[in-house]
Amino acid sequence: MIYLTIKTIHIVAVIAWMAALFYLPRLFVYHAKHNEEELISSVFKVMESRLYSVIATPAMVAVWFTGIYLVYVQGNQFWLNLKIFFVFLMTIYHFFLFFSLKKFEDDLNNFSERFFRIINEVPTLLVIIIVGLVVFKPN
Repeated sequence: MIYLTIKTIHIVAVIAWMAALFYLPRLFVYHAKHNEEELISSVFKVMESRLYSVIATPAMVAVWFTGIYLVYVQGNQFWLNLKIFFVFLMTIYHFFLFFSLKKFEDDLNNFSERFFRIINEVPTLLVIIIVGLVVFKPN
């Protein structure tokens, strides 16, 4: 019963984390486009900060804690090690978004709207790989 509860929490946390990682760069796209407009920029700063600190980061922490438990229960498997590697890459992406957020907060963003449109595809690619590994469990 505890295993299924932890697994459920893990899946819900993954959904929340992915939603935040999909949406935050999209906010950056519009923020970069309207960065010179002080009122609009200040609204984006609040939205981005809350999304990152209230949803994305707690969800990421929950993913890692529940994931570590699930790895402990399932044991060492090739597909699982590969999945952890890609989750680690997703975590690096998460922290890249944090540094981008801080640049916006300090009015020092030097990335274009187009840049954020492109990097917005990173979590999509990673989640496709991660879900594929979970479903197919290659040896």
